Amino acid sequence: MIKEAVLQHKAEKERFISECKKYIIREKIPYAEKFLNENIIKVITGPRRAGKSVFCMLLLKDEEFAYLNFDDENLIKVKNYDEIIKVIYEVYPKAKYFFFDEIQNLDKWELFINKLHRRNFNLIITGSNAKLLDTELSSVLTGRYISIKILPFSFREFLKAKNFELNNKEILLPENKGKILNFLFEYITTGGFPEVVVKNLDAKTYLETLFDAILLKDVVKRYKVRFVPHIYDLATYLISNFSSEFSFTKIRNILRFNSTNTVEKYIKYLEESYLLFTLNRFSFKLKEQIKTPKKVYITDNGFISAKSFQLSNNIGKLIENIVFCELLRRNCRANIDIFYYKTKNNKEVDFVLKHATKIDKLIQVCYNISDINTKEREIKSLLTASEELNCNNLEIISWDYEAEEKYKDKTIKFIPLWKWLLGNQ
Repeated sequence: MIKEAVLQHKAEKERFISECKKYIIREKIPYAEKFLNENIIKVITGPRRAGKSVFCMLLLKDEEFAYLNFDDENLIKVKNYDEIIKVIYEVYPKAKYFFFDEIQNLDKWELFINKLHRRNFNLIITGSNAKLLDTELSSVLTGRYISIKILPFSFREFLKAKNFELNNKEILLPENKGKILNFLFEYITTGGFPEVVVKNLDAKTYLETLFDAILLKDVVKRYKVRFVPHIYDLATYLISNFSSEFSFTKIRNILRFNSTNTVEKYIKYLEESYLLFTLNRFSFKLKEQIKTPKKVYITDNGFISAKSFQLSNNIGKLIENIVFCELLRRNCRANIDIFYYKTKNNKEVDFVLKHATKIDKLIQVCYNISDINTKEREIKSLLTASEELNCNNLEIISWDYEAEEKYKDKTIKFIPLWKWLLGNQ
């Protein structure tokens, strides 16, 4: 039974390698290549269907490697893991690398991986659960792994998938800039899940199905959640209130949970499944960060269009969600490197970027900066926060306005969203 499963996985791997030219080369592959021959475990995490398996296949396509997919019930039923090792070498006698997909499905997988690492296996593993790093892996492999987070396509990858690549001079042409803005609107509404983008699938149908799969497989089944309607309602509520503040107590009252602790626990499950992220309000006092309301962001804007109950598109909040996810792609960590902020007079700044003890940058996000009232409001919030946090690196990201403007002794850089996402600012 084990051998049949491994042979089937080998056939899948060989089919992929033969077709690898049609896949989009992900931006983090050069970074991962630096660690390929290091004696550390390469851990690739992220939401289901974000492209983790393809990422690893592309990373290893020119190498001799074994591939096992632990979404296969025939593998996760195995009790004696030495049998798996025996079959791997029977099927892959020349393997130099060992790629284990969705490893968290295997019972006590972290002990199995630790055992293989001690035997000098060069391991690449994937998982669709953040707990893979937070507790299980770090408890047995401290300092012996590198983690790489794969999210759905960035806007740059999205344009590659649409066969739209330009040099910097061509981007400045009005017709090309118009095409970019058209693609950008599609990106912020349908998102960047690879199969939706590459195969032109109906985003709503695909993402509704994926949403249900994440809840059932990565949350309900994994954590043995008994009250499925409660966690479904919670996830839908948070998606409908994306880029907004929430408190555990408020959600408990609205959704009629029995306790605030249950709300907090369920939101943690949703975070660990990479369905959403929560962001703390910045304060120099950790206790205040914990006590104040959080904001919620969704891992891909497509989920918002597919599952949100909002009656009309809030483009400003969609853009804010896109900016947050892009900051994660640029290796910022929520509640370590990124926060939001409320000034003493209750003005909000969307993102505070922090490095160690220093505030590096303050970012405001809005859609229509040409509206004078909107512009004045965003500028006032930014300038007030600049004084309170002692930070003069100030940016406002909007749909398509570019300038540098002086306000008293401070300069604010206005950046078009498309340019910021492409890294051309």
